[in-house]
Amino acid sequence: MSRVSPGAASAELAHRDAVIARLVAEVGPCRLRRDGLDHFGALARSIVYQQLAGKAAAAIHGRFESLFDGPPTAESVLALPESALRGVGLSASKTASILDLATKVQSGAVVLDRIARLPDERIIERLVTIRGIGRWTAEMFLIFQLGRIDVWPVDDFGVRAGYAVAYGLPEPPTPRVLAPLGEAFRPYRSVAAWYCWRAIELSRIKPRIT
Repeated sequence: MSRVSPGAASAELAHRDAVIARLVAEVGPCRLRRDGLDHFGALARSIVYQQLAGKAAAAIHGRFESLFDGPPTAESVLALPESALRGVGLSASKTASILDLATKVQSGAVVLDRIARLPDERIIERLVTIRGIGRWTAEMFLIFQLGRIDVWPVDDFGVRAGYAVAYGLPEPPTPRVLAPLGEAFRPYRSVAAWYCWRAIELSRIKPRIT
């Protein structure tokens, strides 16, 4: 697990790769902002936000957090009736996922206290046992909650589309095709993914960045 800062990783990737260098010149060093939540709260938030537009998800998440006196915990979630969770706008499926998260954390089936000590794949294996959390959600947790800078989320359409925009491909590569392309960015693949996201943003302002 690299201790290099995202900014230093940006400079290293720019030195290696002309496309990344152009993106760095456009948007500056990588800024991987963490959510500022504890691990349980971050995972609950990721479940709330799944398949929802930003404003709607933020509103539901705000109402969810208002149910608790302080940050939500496994114990405080399980102390609520299911109707309280549904009442803030959570679907039946998301309610079941948050309850499964809380149940597994409280029982010790999923231990979050020292999860940051584990390697990436072990963390993913642990998190995907929770209902509603797949590999993509686990990878976002690694990047934005734990600050891991060598994650390559090939299932993220934004990364795939951004890679196509940045490198002038006619269409986004499939996850299988994109996976080996990330090898050139090791050990800073999260930073490369961040620049793929930025490439999409830049493409909305001008037709091409290369």
